[in-house]
Formats: sequence, structure tokens, C-alpha cells
Amino acid sequence: MLEVTRVEYVEGYKVRIVFNNSETGVVDLDAALWGPVFEPLRDLAAFRRFAVSDVLHTLAWENGADFAPEFLYDMMLEQAGAATRI
Repeated sequence: MLEVTRVEYVEGYKVRIVFNNSETGVVDLDAALWGPVFEPLRDLAAFRRFAVSDVLHTLAWENGADFAPEFLYDMMLEQAGAATRI
């Protein structure tokens, strides 16, 4: 089961994520912050108050917003692939 083990703020809406399979990378969540639960996180001060949930084992915020580890992992791979094609 894929889990997030550590998250560090980078800049803007970018975070560096470490997964339990030892893979790590930067994910830009800017485009994913839409809808009633995620829009409050467009405030960078609110966005930066994330944590790794002990229950969900993923990136989560105090307002109840979270992303599935698989979503974050796929996004990381997709964005890394786009960066290498530039």
C-alpha cells in the first residue's frame, strides 16, 4: 500500500513528497486546488499548514482536505516526465 511518509514545503503550491517506497519528488498542486474543500488552500498561509496524517498516511490539512497517495504519486511522475521533455 502506497503511503506518504514525509512532506516539505518548496514554494508556491509545490511540495516535496517522500513515499514509503523510497521514491521522492516535487508535486505542484496548483491545478488541483479547486472545489469547496481545496479552494481555501489557495491562501498560501493555509496551504502551508499541511501535515502527514497518521490515520490516512497522506498529505492532509486541518480543514479536512487531503489527496490520496496514489494521486500524489501519479502527479509526481507526470510532472517529472513533463519536466524532462522540456
